[in-house]
Amino acid sequence: MSTPEERAWEVVRRAYEERVPTRRRTAPSTKVLVAIAILVVLAAGIASSPGRALLDSVREAVGVEHAQPALFSLPASGRLLVVSDDGPWIVQRDGSKRRLGDWREASWSPFGRYVMASRANELAALDAQGNVRWSLARPNVRFPRWGGSRTDTRVAYLAGNRLHVVAGDGTHDVDVGAAARVAPAWQPGAQHVLTYVDPRGRVRAVDTDTDELLWRSAPYGAPRLLEWSRDGRRLVLVTRDRVVTLGSAGKAIATREVPGIFAVAPAPRGTAVALARARDVLVLDGGRTTRVFAGGGPFGGVAWSPDGAWLVVSWPQADQWVFVRVRGPHRIRAVSNVARQFDGFPRLGAWCCPQP
Repeated sequence: MSTPEERAWEVVRRAYEERVPTRRRTAPSTKVLVAIAILVVLAAGIASSPGRALLDSVREAVGVEHAQPALFSLPASGRLLVVSDDGPWIVQRDGSKRRLGDWREASWSPFGRYVMASRANELAALDAQGNVRWSLARPNVRFPRWGGSRTDTRVAYLAGNRLHVVAGDGTHDVDVGAAARVAPAWQPGAQHVLTYVDPRGRVRAVDTDTDELLWRSAPYGAPRLLEWSRDGRRLVLVTRDRVVTLGSAGKAIATREVPGIFAVAPAPRGTAVALARARDVLVLDGGRTTRVFAGGGPFGGVAWSPDGAWLVVSWPQADQWVFVRVRGPHRIRAVSNVARQFDGFPRLGAWCCPQP
């Protein structure tokens, strides 16, 4: 009986003879012979345990070399909110972390005093220790977003296909209307102005105090993400294959063909936003697009440090977080074994302000 190596060689030889014309019986080139040898090694090696180990080592090589084995500290001030399969966590500057409970989604309140959390049929406001301050029972809650000032806040969320707004103390819950399954976005600097995508793919801006429709955009196909720049002057809409920048009145200012965006994060100041794609991270600022990091993704998310100097990029395939310095001298710092530290690889939330 032939060995696995001999059987693999016979398969490769026959495939080569069928592909190459036989009119001229010339010897294969050196490059072809090398390619055939590699195929033989792979074909024979996959059948054995050492072969599988080799492929595993190739997979494990994805990521940033010389990464720290654990998250010892954040490279800038502030607190990072993340959500794993085990629930949301708050990560402090010194690397310490606290799990907030069994919740599916979470986002910061303005100025980072509280966390808005949700699970299948419940919306809740939590303090930094995970204690519930108030909660509402609603069906199929998604995308809680907290906006407003220090003294007068509102929370927007989806219950099924309906957009709701509730006061920051959990009272006066209002059904705004039908909405697409896209997270709503509060306009910074505006008094309780909320933008969201309706079922026809149009972006709507409403004054949640008066229920007045302020403007409505043209319809867009397959909207996925919606995010304001921190200065409240630009609204970024991400569809399946493009990024549309809208002005404060809903008019399209720029449209760029940028397919495959997974996450959007506004810089803490100005109009810049970071865009995470499958294999790179871009910063869009006005008419300029800059690639700040690339690798063998796919990447899972991105967040800015509160001072705007660093971006953190989640890299599930490599089990790493990669911190990229984008202001000042360019620098990359990576942390490995992320899933082990959070009972599953977490989704990035926002990197918020220091402890209030």
